[in-house]
Amino acid sequence: MSAVQKHRTCCVAAAIAIAVAGTPVAAQANGTAGVNTSAAVLATCTIVGSAIAFGNYTSAQVDQTGSIAVVCTNGISYSIGLDAGAGSGATTALRKLTGSLGGTLNYSLYKDSARTSNWGSTIGTDTQSGNGNGVVQNLTVYGRILSGQTPQTGVYTDTVTITLTY
Repeated sequence: MSAVQKHRTCCVAAAIAIAVAGTPVAAQANGTAGVNTSAAVLATCTIVGSAIAFGNYTSAQVDQTGSIAVVCTNGISYSIGLDAGAGSGATTALRKLTGSLGGTLNYSLYKDSARTSNWGSTIGTDTQSGNGNGVVQNLTVYGRILSGQTPQTGVYTDTVTITLTY
């Protein structure tokens, strides 16, 4: 998964304003003044996905994993969705690797190691949600190529877009 898409774009910025208040003190041994400070912390998130390398397929089930690293500002809720990929006729429930010589190879992506919870793109239904804490949070993507397929020889690839919503 090398394509990365941010659903909402925001930049990291901190605004600091310093104002000196009070009246000037002239020719006094002791004086006081105030310094008012403020800062703004903007909501921001970044995301990076890794490749899932299934290796050689011989009509037996193949399981592999990849990862998604997300960093969000502390306290920001987020949701991560995976689209159907670029394979012709693919859905989020059944994605398709496309062969270099033609043909397809079906596979699926899951949120859990048991590979029972499909990872899709509908927020609140099949996406992965979390809360930012200001440090990298690594999420595992569990991939599976189904057994019993008889594809043509060749190298099979797909690109799945990751959508981060916050």
